Amino acid sequence: MGAEELATALTPLLAAHFGDERLRIDAPRRLSGGASRETWSFDAVLAGGGLVPLVFRREIARGVEPFRQSDEGALLRAAAKAGVPVPAVVLDGELAGRPFLVMARVAGETIPRRILRDDGFAGARAELAAQCGAALAAIHTIPLDAVPALTREDPLPFWRAMLDGLGRPHPAFELAFTWLGARQPASVGDRTTVVHGDFRNGNLIVGPEGLRAVIDWELAHLGDPMEDLGWLCVKAWRFGAPSPVGGFGSREQLFDAYAAAAGTDVDPGVVHWWEVVGTLKWGIMCIAQATTHLSGATRSVELAAIGRRVCENEWDLLDLMGAR
Repeated sequence: MGAEELATALTPLLAAHFGDERLRIDAPRRLSGGASRETWSFDAVLAGGGLVPLVFRREIARGVEPFRQSDEGALLRAAAKAGVPVPAVVLDGELAGRPFLVMARVAGETIPRRILRDDGFAGARAELAAQCGAALAAIHTIPLDAVPALTREDPLPFWRAMLDGLGRPHPAFELAFTWLGARQPASVGDRTTVVHGDFRNGNLIVGPEGLRAVIDWELAHLGDPMEDLGWLCVKAWRFGAPSPVGGFGSREQLFDAYAAAAGTDVDPGVVHWWEVVGTLKWGIMCIAQATTHLSGATRSVELAAIGRRVCENEWDLLDLMGAR
């Protein structure tokens, strides 16, 4: 979709929403990132001259997402009611047969390198791990009946089938499946909540004071809430920084804040198990995204580059399992 096509498609929808027949779209800009979503930033200019900063997202490829973007609007609305900092949903529906969302544009930074290294975010880095703990606790209180489209999958059979279906065996991944199967904590499965599924550095909008919004909910599903904490600790999401939680904080900061907000203690051993699951999952996702490119389904340099990261996850898994 080009800028002109975007304006043509969205202008009447937004004009009806805001009750302003003279509304126009200004400064549309395609944003980078998001291999499965097309994302644009733009302003809705009202007749009186006021500007409404917005973001448009639309599906462009079906990958491993467990639910369609047509359900994402309901999830974001439920998250907001639960106290999760999220962009406000303005419109959702379909364009040219593909689900889309229009959301309020939240000012801030999402690029991990800047969040982790720029002096302007030094104060944010000191608070982010605790803020993430509180946000995750809020996510895990979203009522399940508010998001009926979300489903639960046993992670190991799901990712086992995914890897087998890709037809690309990796010995380190086979070892991880064996390790995880032999060490699955008894508590896994005792509690079912909404799981964000991709809560990590890169999917957070951050200001100098810290967390402003949680974005990119397309991997949301039902599951063990500790899955989200383990995913946030996966080494890939530290982007070269030493701190184990997103590159910006400690596990103690994350766990203590989560426990305080959720009213329940965090078992580090359970989170470690989910960190191993997360590392294995990301490795398989890297293969899947590269396969999407190599098969010709969606030709993308980004998808191809992600495929090159498979070996990093093999190395990280061996470290986590104490097998290297």
